[in-house]
Amino acid sequence: MMQDREDQSILCTGESGAGKTENTKKVIQYLAHVASSHKSKKDQGELERQLLQANPILEAFGNAKTVKNDNSSRFGKFIRINFDVNGYIVGANIETYLLEKSRAIRQAKEERTFHIFYYLLSGAGEHLKTDLLLEP
Repeated sequence: MMQDREDQSILCTGESGAGKTENTKKVIQYLAHVASSHKSKKDQGELERQLLQANPILEAFGNAKTVKNDNSSRFGKFIRINFDVNGYIVGANIETYLLEKSRAIRQAKEERTFHIFYYLLSGAGEHLKTDLLLEP
């Protein structure tokens, strides 16, 4: 990218459970590390940190347990990272698409809905669970 001054693309594909989500995280971690490695300590990291911290939030709302994968992405992501001429990250955009909306209300046997619902439930007090007619 820096040598040829050309835009680059990385496409992560594969079967269910092949590791697309994990590999995408590793690619983003690598790009964030390389982009900030030649910055001074005081200039390091805000955009890189935000980019890395967005992923667990997206996973909470869009990933679920399936028969093949405990952290299966149930949506697609298009991630664009913008670099300046010196190789620093200057912006990023994450677009999501094709969310499996039906999973919010219906799952196959031995599968679960989106992680966020379990996170909310684990943080809810007994009174709230009772009010929502959920078993304590």
